Amino acid sequence: MSPFTEAASPPVRQDGRWNRPLQFLLRDAGVAIALALIVLFFSLTAPYFATTENFLKVFVQIAINTVLASGMTFVILTGGIDLSVGSVLALCTVVGALTMTWPGIPVAAAVPLALVACMGTGALCGWINGFVIEQWKIPPFIVTLGMLNMASGAARVVSNNSTITGLPQAFVDFGNAIIAGVLPTIFLVALCVVAIGWFVLRFTVFGRMIFAIGNNEEAVRLSGHAPRTYKIAAYTICGLTAGTAAMVYLLRLNVGSPIAGIGYELNAIAAVIIGGTSLSGGKGSIVGTLVGACILQVLSTGLQLFGIGDNFKPIVIGAVIILAVVLDSYRDRVLRNLEAR
Repeated sequence: MSPFTEAASPPVRQDGRWNRPLQFLLRDAGVAIALALIVLFFSLTAPYFATTENFLKVFVQIAINTVLASGMTFVILTGGIDLSVGSVLALCTVVGALTMTWPGIPVAAAVPLALVACMGTGALCGWINGFVIEQWKIPPFIVTLGMLNMASGAARVVSNNSTITGLPQAFVDFGNAIIAGVLPTIFLVALCVVAIGWFVLRFTVFGRMIFAIGNNEEAVRLSGHAPRTYKIAAYTICGLTAGTAAMVYLLRLNVGSPIAGIGYELNAIAAVIIGGTSLSGGKGSIVGTLVGACILQVLSTGLQLFGIGDNFKPIVIGAVIILAVVLDSYRDRVLRNLEAR
């Protein structure tokens, strides 16, 4: 099974064996090929794109969205949505920065405590989202929109509406480190999160249940499993990765800010959709999400090198998101026709 789609695929009839290469291209490799073509295009046309310095910049900028989008993949695979991750990230950066700068805490203990505080705060927010959604059957859009405002307000209250600086120097140095002159440490953190998510979705019962709920929740219920438990867990994981992304934010920018994360939730959702995960749930891949996050950042960087201003970049990226959804619809239709042969 390709890493670009962990969802189970219907068997192909024997007389449709010649369609398998086309099915692989449409279902598994399409997003990766699109990324390769975009990179090739900008490498040939955009000045200074194909340089080590530029790729390092892309890797640094992609890390936060990759971690956020990894957790978002779990939620969207169940057919849900989480609009609160940007504000939860902001709250977690404030909590983490305050923990690391709290008087009397030794430097050696400050960073581990901050990591636990960030991840714990994020997981709590995610659990509240999932519990309220499942307990009272409220649409995820409404609940997570409410959490967006609550977390944003809490970040301002906890920080006294100010930016928190003065993080430990060892922590700052780790965030600025480059491994082998090629990979920033914060991008390696993002890859570790993706690898853990990929393993969970592909090799565990929990992962299979996440896909099954998105495909047919009633069938999961009739099989003796409780979809409620898995869906709450998916939102908790989404909050947990928001807390992890907050630590990546602190590593990159070295400040805790109550206004961090504005618009991050939309970028995370966009990465998941572009990566091939269906908004209706049940189909997708966390590796595809990584590729989707790469496409977003490569497009943004390439357009910037072309001299296209910040006012026009959202127009192009928004058009790409819509195109990805349209192409996904056509791809599903073609695959169904191929599998029926």
